[in-house]
Amino acid sequence: MKTSRYAVFGLAAVAALILAFLVRGMIAGKGSHEAAASVQAPPPQPTTRVLVAAHDLPAGTRIADADLMWQDWPVSTLNPAYIVEGGTVLAATTPAGAPAAGTEDAAVKGDAPKGQAVAKKTNDIVQAVTDKVAPSPTKEAYVGGVVRENILANEPIIDAKIVRADEGGFMAVMLSPGMRALAVPVSVDNTAGGFILPGDRVDILVTHQRPSANGGPAVDSVQPVLRNIRVLAIDQQVAAEEGKQSVIGATATLEVAPADGQIVTLAKASGTLSLMLRSYADAGGPSGAVSAAPTGAGDQTVRVFRPGQTTEVMVSR
Repeated sequence: MKTSRYAVFGLAAVAALILAFLVRGMIAGKGSHEAAASVQAPPPQPTTRVLVAAHDLPAGTRIADADLMWQDWPVSTLNPAYIVEGGTVLAATTPAGAPAAGTEDAAVKGDAPKGQAVAKKTNDIVQAVTDKVAPSPTKEAYVGGVVRENILANEPIIDAKIVRADEGGFMAVMLSPGMRALAVPVSVDNTAGGFILPGDRVDILVTHQRPSANGGPAVDSVQPVLRNIRVLAIDQQVAAEEGKQSVIGATATLEVAPADGQIVTLAKASGTLSLMLRSYADAGGPSGAVSAAPTGAGDQTVRVFRPGQTTEVMVSR
């Protein structure tokens, strides 16, 4: 009797253990299935390509092609001021291996309405941005321009920080702080035969013509006015054309200090200006007005006689 009772108790204990394992397995399987069903990949975001700075661009930098590049940019953070490639927006794509919204797998999990809502929202964003973004200028439109304000690396390019070569205000950006632009009349004869180009540095002379004291031919005197002055433009050309060795124009725009501008204006009114081309090796020398030495202390006048003409040239020791 005792043996059969023990056998019954043993069978009951084994059955209870088996039942406990079965219940535990069912609970664990249900929890993992629910966890797997609840984890979903984030919906893909639409992107576009925005023009950005390839590296830091300080103010006054002349932009080259290597200074700019196109970079993928999320549509959700797109600013209307950014330069968008082609004025188009790239639609979002479904990641590889992920079930598309509204498919059979999504429907089995009960996610079809949610997936369709996400897809509709994404398409609405793409359409809204596409309607808002107008055709932007190309990258080439900004090459050759000048940076108006400092631009950091990977910062989107905006028109407010760039002065394009085909826009107004370009000359004001080219000027160094505290300097002014002044135009003077020139010709082939007084611009080194046209070999003075934008970016070169020159010395400025003024030629005065006055009647001779003895009633003979008029006497010319030449005096230095300014030295080491940067040429900003010849006529409306701010850069020499590729392969062109000379520029012939009627006006040279010079970069001068305000006080030097007054000196040049006075010299222009009293005589004829000539520009002497300086060597690149002398570009680092002093710049500005030529100080006149006291009479008899440093400057001497040399009289040059030519057939039918006498010229006085002031020479500094």
